[in-house]
Amino acid sequence: MRFNRCSNHHHQPRHNPTPFLIILLSLSAINHVKASIHEYKNEGFIPRSNSFFFHGGSEGMYASKVHLNASNQDNSILGKSFIRFESIIFRRPKEVAAKQNEMQQSTGVVEAILVEVKNRDKIGGAYLNSDAICCTPKLASDGSCKVGEVIIRQDPDNPGWPKRIQTPFGGKSEEAKMVLHTVEINRTGMYYLYFMFCDPQLIGTTIMSGRTVWRNPDGFLPGKMTPLMPFYGFMSLAYLILGLLWFLRFVQHWKDIIPLHYHITVVIGLGMCEMALWYFEYANFNVTGSRPIGITLWAVTFSACKKTFSRLLLLVVSMGFGVVRPTLGGVTLKVLLLGFTYFLASEALELVENVGNINDFSGKARVFLVLPVALLDSCFILWIFSSLSKTLEKLQIRRSMGKLELYRKFTNALALSVLVSVAWIGYELYFNASDPLSELWKRAWIIQAFWAVLAYILLVVTCLLWSPSHNPTRYSYSEEVEDIEEEGIPLTASGVKVSGELMERKPAIITDHVFEVIEEDKRE
Repeated sequence: MRFNRCSNHHHQPRHNPTPFLIILLSLSAINHVKASIHEYKNEGFIPRSNSFFFHGGSEGMYASKVHLNASNQDNSILGKSFIRFESIIFRRPKEVAAKQNEMQQSTGVVEAILVEVKNRDKIGGAYLNSDAICCTPKLASDGSCKVGEVIIRQDPDNPGWPKRIQTPFGGKSEEAKMVLHTVEINRTGMYYLYFMFCDPQLIGTTIMSGRTVWRNPDGFLPGKMTPLMPFYGFMSLAYLILGLLWFLRFVQHWKDIIPLHYHITVVIGLGMCEMALWYFEYANFNVTGSRPIGITLWAVTFSACKKTFSRLLLLVVSMGFGVVRPTLGGVTLKVLLLGFTYFLASEALELVENVGNINDFSGKARVFLVLPVALLDSCFILWIFSSLSKTLEKLQIRRSMGKLELYRKFTNALALSVLVSVAWIGYELYFNASDPLSELWKRAWIIQAFWAVLAYILLVVTCLLWSPSHNPTRYSYSEEVEDIEEEGIPLTASGVKVSGELMERKPAIITDHVFEVIEEDKRE
């Protein structure tokens, strides 16, 4: 609605165009490109207010550790932070070019506007009490701006910013090539790039080709993602340590291994592969500036597999698999179907979020993929706690106190993780709602890291509770049968063999019955 209001009434002066700029930047944040080399090909311009713009990219950038200079800017780039414009060509319609004066040097201008998000109020005529983005003859009358250019008010604390780079069309030329230009980033912040023009005669102009290269001091990783590379390295080490400890325990008590232990081993292995692949994917991204499709696909697939197997592990443990029941019985197919469906939904969502550019998918498309994953997660949670309730009830009836205590600890850990997850989801919603322009980009990585840490903690708890032991009676189903028999489960009269204790008790029962009959005869 605000877009329409701004565009339909841009000839009427208004006192604050800031809402328009906030909406514009918010849309750009939603369509954030997760690559540090932004490629352009036949990109069109969108009308907004009295201007036409194309969002060229937005990233969190750290300030340079080493300053650029004209003599050696193309040599070593280590420690330098910059945005470079390379081989960008603008094309305007042929009929528009034909109307121009051949001898005129500039017959239309396209501007590249680079602004730090906290200085968004310095773009447009807010300080002139106008909602215009481009300068009009009325606004230019007092020398505040030049007609046909985007209105920019310089930041006194950071001279030369926001940046304006102009590329003119000459004479009747259909194309205008932007000169190679490198902008040094000397202050840490979230930066937005827009290509804009003000002349309505340039309607139909496109960015035919070219790219911009965004680099932070330590590599091409965007600022939001930079902390995730060491985080995934740390998590790879954590999974490796857990895997080694589990393997030693596994080998030490290999005679007492139950099927559940193999399932835990698979989840640990998938976790190690997932974290290692994400680390190498980010490391390659940091060096090349683009996400390698091959490594990313493998990382996404292992991530979806690990999430699926982790949830299945929690579910089968909750059902008492290998502890209360030897098999899953008739629910096996349902469990496998839920797991397969979750894998497909998770894989699709991960592909959209990590492969290619986020610009390729609208916000609605992403929501469409998030909802099935959230719904399936809810199904897992409900099924897990429903199964835990039944398992605890069975253990109480059978008076298996050791296993009952084990499952109570497991239930408490799961309940705590659910409460923490709900609280974190609330914080995540608040974080995203209160930061639509990614001004808190330095903290954004924690949102993603939290879920990886929580999954690891749950896996460690499961490993501790069900670690292989020389005393498997605390979790092994094979011992459960003897426990049940010792509690006096009735036997059939078809000559079933029973334990020695029951054989010793049986004559006593018969003798007692005989004495009861004799006593009755005496009374008669």
